Amino acid sequence: MPEKGAAPLPPDIREVLFDETELEEVVKRIGGQIARDYAGQKLLLVTVLKGAFIFMADLVRAIEGHVEIDFMAVSSYGDGAKSSGVVRIIKDLSVSVEGRHIIIVEDILDSGLTLKYLLKNLKSRNPLSIEVATLLFKEGKQQTDVSCKYVGLICPDEFVVGYGLDYNESYRNLPYIGVLEPSVYA
Repeated sequence: MPEKGAAPLPPDIREVLFDETELEEVVKRIGGQIARDYAGQKLLLVTVLKGAFIFMADLVRAIEGHVEIDFMAVSSYGDGAKSSGVVRIIKDLSVSVEGRHIIIVEDILDSGLTLKYLLKNLKSRNPLSIEVATLLFKEGKQQTDVSCKYVGLICPDEFVVGYGLDYNESYRNLPYIGVLEPSVYA
């Protein structure tokens, strides 16, 4: 729940799963792990817009060392609530990934279909290495075998919003991650 004295939850949010303090701690933990793993090396973080942009902004500030960023935009959610399995690149990277260490920064890993496509696509561009960092991992929801080296939090099988995650472009601005009332998207 929000801290004592904080504003009440919006009526569409059933509960807060991960508050601001938990999210800060997770970002610092993952940033520290990445900094240790890539000490002295140049690193390119690639995030998928739009959901992961807040996580990416906080994560890049939590990594000591040389870090560059770039963005991709893909489409894979036809109805806004469930992955269609069909991925289309809407905005590609601005820089070459050839010979570079890359970490794909994701907001949430559920079916893994989009991530599998991105990994295959980026691996074909000959990076030196490629790993995945995800803020949320929905255990048991994967429809494909995708390896994720940096996992923030295990997320229950709920429709979650906030901290960049949305439903129909709303709720991204919430400072926490909350469960959306099913009546909103059902």
